Amino acid sequence: MGKVIAIANQKGGVGKTTTAINLAAALAILEKKVLLIDFDPQANASSGLGIRVTEEDYTIYDCLINQDDPKDALIETDVPFLHLIPASIDLVGAEIELVDREEREYHLRKAIASIREEYDYIIIDCLPSLGLITLNALTAADSVLVPIQCEIFSLEGYSKLRSTISSVQASLNEDLEIEGIVLSMYDKRLKMANLVVQEVTESLTDLVYETIIHRNSKIGEAPSMGMPIITYDISSKGAANYLNLAYEFLKRNKDSLNNRQTTKRVKQRIKNLNA
Repeated sequence: MGKVIAIANQKGGVGKTTTAINLAAALAILEKKVLLIDFDPQANASSGLGIRVTEEDYTIYDCLINQDDPKDALIETDVPFLHLIPASIDLVGAEIELVDREEREYHLRKAIASIREEYDYIIIDCLPSLGLITLNALTAADSVLVPIQCEIFSLEGYSKLRSTISSVQASLNEDLEIEGIVLSMYDKRLKMANLVVQEVTESLTDLVYETIIHRNSKIGEAPSMGMPIITYDISSKGAANYLNLAYEFLKRNKDSLNNRQTTKRVKQRIKNLNA
């Protein structure tokens, strides 16, 4: 059964969607079967993979509210082994529509139950706020991966999310764990960024990934091209960061790779994909 990871932070602008897209793509490049669920009505994870839905397309809203088969909403992306269930602006209304429903926090868990076995990892890109949509993601997830921006208010979002996670563990999903913390948007030239890295690493110790996501112009360009960084520019620092994050993620999950997954062979595979 695939592991479900919610990527969340109640503070916006921390690289949450960027991490969701690029970690999912990096894991897929390493030939893990990955499903990315866009669970934000802004649909940035969808557009960041070059997917723009129409009114005729099924989305995660249809799975959540209308109990449609999630297989009807699956989209194959340009990255082999990576599928997407897209979002649309309709998801805004789901907050209100779920209020009076029985077991309202469990609708996403039920919606994806039939497809969990088909994937190694299911990654959910969450809203940067607490509400029924986010609670559905945390109730469906096995763990939460938290991106934290390397800036002065970075720990505020994490402390609020940690309180939310504790509440979810107590009442909705006792098995929910913190997958880890990923430091993002790091600029080594900034004194404050270095202080934040030191403080977060010292205070949260084993939760913090060794891989740090640096500020990189290519990471900012990739979504406008509808591509993850690893296929947009495999030679960039951003691509190297996310590939290393994927390796570390798999190591933490004691998930082995076959001998074809060396960095050299992965780069060649991406060049062939873009040829």
